[in-house]
This record gives sequence, structure tokens and C-alpha cells, in this order.
Amino acid sequence: MPRRTAYAVLAALAAVVVLVSTAIFIGVGNSDGSIDTAAGKPRSSAAPASAGTWVGTWSTSAAAAEPNTLRGYAGMSIRNVVHTSVGGSQARIQLSNFYSARPLTITHASLALAAAPSNPTAAAGTMRRLTFAERAWVTIPPGQAVTSDPVRLDIPAAADLLVTTYTPRASGSVTYHPHARQTSYLARGDRTEDTAGAAYTEQSPYWRYLTAVDVFSREAQGTVVVIGDSITDGITSTAGANHRWTDFLAQRLRTEPGAPRYSVLNSGISGNRVLSDGTQVPPNNPSALSRFRRDVLSRTGVKAVVVELGVNDILRTPHQTDSDAIVAGLRRLTEQAHARGLRVIGATLAPFYGHRGYTPQLDAVRQQVNTEIRAGKVFDDVVDFDQALRDPMYPIRLRPSYDSGDHLHPSDEGYRAMARALDLQTLKGGAAAAL
Repeated sequence: MPRRTAYAVLAALAAVVVLVSTAIFIGVGNSDGSIDTAAGKPRSSAAPASAGTWVGTWSTSAAAAEPNTLRGYAGMSIRNVVHTSVGGSQARIQLSNFYSARPLTITHASLALAAAPSNPTAAAGTMRRLTFAERAWVTIPPGQAVTSDPVRLDIPAAADLLVTTYTPRASGSVTYHPHARQTSYLARGDRTEDTAGAAYTEQSPYWRYLTAVDVFSREAQGTVVVIGDSITDGITSTAGANHRWTDFLAQRLRTEPGAPRYSVLNSGISGNRVLSDGTQVPPNNPSALSRFRRDVLSRTGVKAVVVELGVNDILRTPHQTDSDAIVAGLRRLTEQAHARGLRVIGATLAPFYGHRGYTPQLDAVRQQVNTEIRAGKVFDDVVDFDQALRDPMYPIRLRPSYDSGDHLHPSDEGYRAMARALDLQTLKGGAAAAL
């Protein structure tokens, strides 16, 4: 072969190697904003050389369009405060525009550790500017989500993070989670990288746009996602204290010997049902069946799923009084998880005697659902919240010390009892072949 031809062949081969290597390094982004880690690592010059894995450390479920926000929050900085379940050496965030008919443009975003719990001031030396595909700005189409590039930051477990976004112009209805049980903040103007919190004079009980935070962890081996209703949302837990039952579960997974080293993601929406969506288009409070892929299957590093749902199908109007229909819906959730090789632990429905919606007929539906769940034909394993929370002297009601006062939602101690009731070993292993 002539020397010139040989050089040309070698150059072509080198170009192919570069293209293949680049494709492997960049990875694939999904339309829901998640990153397909099976296709390769996310694009980042900060990718570590040592072993580790991406897991979700925090998430929330987009529940609806925030009322009276047709112009969004133009010219304002939104500083969301969120609490990690595990730590890591890098982080990335997901922003969602699910409930707007207009594109959302974020021109400035940042991530920092909070200097103190629930405080808008950043800890010294932790402020990081976020980029999206190596740009400082991003436009999110209606109904879509995006994931940021990773940034290096040593993030502890059980720490508060500040995730701040700035939108310069009107962007349509704001995608939000209304029952955060956490105070976040707003400021006039672009205060995205302010380390001091003085400009953040407006407080808010909502999370806006932000729906997930992932970390690169050398300790956590995966993620457990909990999909549920207001009981998982922690609607009656002490605000700012991180006393949802999922917070207590995360603490157990971090500290107990022999526990699987999983992070915990909370995908609870208050009022959520298995079968029925809310009104509006797109539906506010989408059913578990319609949001399962978005809020569970697309999360990072998922190894197991916990399902705490069904009571709102019974209590909310129109009442679902066919227990078989509820059980069939729960089975479909399990089937979706099994298609991804995920293990599913399902919860029995806790008592609600004394609640304004209680009737003996509706309670009979709850107990019929529980009978099917306990029979082992719905989920891979069961966590018996009914048994953990009920009053031993009067089993159709909550134990008084576990009752928040509305006779449906637990108190902080009730949420702690829920976390204790879950056998951590049931989170291990793969999905059952058939139920």
C-alpha cells in the first residue's frame, strides 16, 4: 500500500475512534429531563475517575400550575430550599415546565449549601453557577423538563440546599408543588448568585420549577422512590423539620447497620389517587397511573419503589367503592415497575375513623383493599401501615398519639412509626417474576 494511502486510512480510523468516544462520553438526554445513564456518562468535564454512581438525593412531584401566575415570575429570583437524603461530590438539578403553555427561559441558575437550616443565605465557598449543555441559559418547552450539567460541590447527607433560578420575562403558568412543608424564598431582580440572603424578603411554602436533585455518590448504591398521597407528602408534619415519613426512612437507610445504602425520593402529591386525574388540561394532580413514568421510572438510580396510595380513591368524590378496581390499578403500577426490573413494596391503607369523610361503607372498601394487599398478590412485599398506625383498642381509628388531629394524617410520631414499620431488607433484590 502506498505511504500516502496508508496515512489516509490511519487518519480515518482515528476520526472514527474520536467520534465513538465522544458519543459514549456525552450520553443521551430524555424528553422528560432525565439522563439515560445506560448510554453513557452525562457530559461534564468534572466526571470523576474513581468509582461511584449517580443517585437522586431529593425530588418532588409537579402537581399543578400555580394559580394566578399566567405571567410567571418575570424579573424575580426564586430560591428553593430542599433537603438531601444522601451526599455526594457532584450535583445536577432538574427543572420542569410541565404546566405552562409557553416556553420557560431561565437565564441564570445556581446551587449552594444553605448556611443554616431553612435559611436563604449560602454557606461560604459553596455557591456554584449552573449550566445547561454548557450554556448559562436554557429554554424549556411546554410540558418538558431539562437536567443541568453537573457541578463539583461536596454535599453532605441531611443538608439543606439552595437552588435558585432567574427568569427575565413572562413565561406562563408556573409549575409548582404546593405542599412543600418547607419555606423557600423570592427576591426582586437577578439575585441568583447572592450568597447573602438579605434580598430574599418574600417567603413561600411552595417549590417552583425544581423537581429533582441528583448527586454523584461513592456511598449510596441506588435510590428508592416513594409514590404516594398527602400522607407521603407529609402534609401535617412540622414545617421545616423534615419529619415526613420518607425523611425518617432516609435516616434509617443512612445509619442502620446492614441497611441497603439507598437514597430516598419523595413523589407524594396531596390528594393523589391511583385511578383518577384532577381536572384541567394537562391534569393537575395526575393519577399515579398517569404519572408513574415521570415521577418514578425516570428518576436517577432507582432500585426499588414504595407505593402508598388508595385512600383518596375511596374518600374523594366521586367515591370509588369497587375495591377490585383500586387493587387492579395498584397491580398495574407493579407491572410498570416490573417491566424495568424494579422491586415494589406496597402499603396497606391506614384507618380514618373520625375523619369528616368517614362512613362504615367506605371503611369496608379500605379493609377489602387491605385484605388483597396482605394476600401477597399485588406487590412484591408489604409494609403494613394500617397495623403500624391503628389504635390497638379501636382498630378502625388512628392511635391518638399518631393522629395529627384530623383523624386521617399522622403526626410527626406517626410518620416516624411508618418509617419504622418498613422492613429495610424488603428493598433488596429484584422484582418478582409474577404475582
